[in-house]
Amino acid sequence: MTGDGIRVVLADDHPVVRQGLAALLASVPHISVAGTAANGREAVRAAVTLRPDVLVMDIQMPELNGIAAAGEIARVAPEVAVLMLTMFDDDESVFAAMRAGARGYVLKGAHQDEIVRAIHAAAAGEAIFGPSIARRMLAFFAEPAQAKVPFTDLTDRERQVLDLIATGARNAQIARTMSIAPKTVANHISSIFAKLQVSDRGEAIIIAREAGLGRNPDAARPSADR
Repeated sequence: MTGDGIRVVLADDHPVVRQGLAALLASVPHISVAGTAANGREAVRAAVTLRPDVLVMDIQMPELNGIAAAGEIARVAPEVAVLMLTMFDDDESVFAAMRAGARGYVLKGAHQDEIVRAIHAAAAGEAIFGPSIARRMLAFFAEPAQAKVPFTDLTDRERQVLDLIATGARNAQIARTMSIAPKTVANHISSIFAKLQVSDRGEAIIIAREAGLGRNPDAARPSADR
């Protein structure tokens, strides 16, 4: 943070949201908008080139989603505090964002004071959550640990393919391991990308590994190789 206050970059694929946030923060003392980004890759670039104190970012964005972008920012610009401002309030999104390095998580629709408070907290190095997210996290940790099946939108076959993708296996290797046609593998992968809202294999691997998949490289080996 500079003597001039907190410098913020706003990353959201909706221009109206970016403009609304910029207008909101323009009226707040000691906070200035240093730049904006329309997708995850622009957000990473802005983190590196503009070096803001806080990067306020949505999860669902084109080219690189917010969670993947947060992980990349944590690697290339770790001093930039990432604050998620999103509509997604499910446990999977919240914890994936935290594991990726986000410092806070606030839902869209939050009051101006809540967003401003979250920006100040993130800039100060604190972990910050909106009230509803904080209640969900407290409830989550208060419950006994239960084995959760990740990516419930995926079929069992698609989840198996994603698990193999997360080990680094290529399509031909997946086809041999699962004893299915390469075209069937490609169809499964297209469906997985659509359901996870990712655009490439790298993003799918990041999300899958964050959910605990891909931890058994031997699973990618056909049974005849064992």
